[in-house]
Amino acid sequence: MGRDIDQINVIPLVDVMLVLLVIVLTTATFITTGQVPVQLAKAKESGERKDVPLVITMTAEGSLFMNDQPVPPDGLRIVLNPHPRESSVLVRADRVTVLDRFVAVVDEIRGLGFQQVNLEVVRS
Repeated sequence: MGRDIDQINVIPLVDVMLVLLVIVLTTATFITTGQVPVQLAKAKESGERKDVPLVITMTAEGSLFMNDQPVPPDGLRIVLNPHPRESSVLVRADRVTVLDRFVAVVDEIRGLGFQQVNLEVVRS
């Protein structure tokens, strides 16, 4: 004599879903790069970098960051002075950045003696 099964056991389904949730959450934390989020401009040609440059990030709001650390207003000279002038400087500017502000920042970097100033873009 067999018993009729009138219920579905959902406990194994819940266990599998919880394991999948844990896997998704752990891999999502590895995907994050930890950089200040900006939408970079697009270019058809871009070069690959071999050295580690000083990274200056300009947000759409006009805030400056150096290697993901905030730079106070008019403090770019202070944060760049300790670095050798042969260092490469990579400027990551949000694509909606005002051109005057971008040119002023690049001009200030070049005025401090840094000759290798590059703009980071994404390949389209």
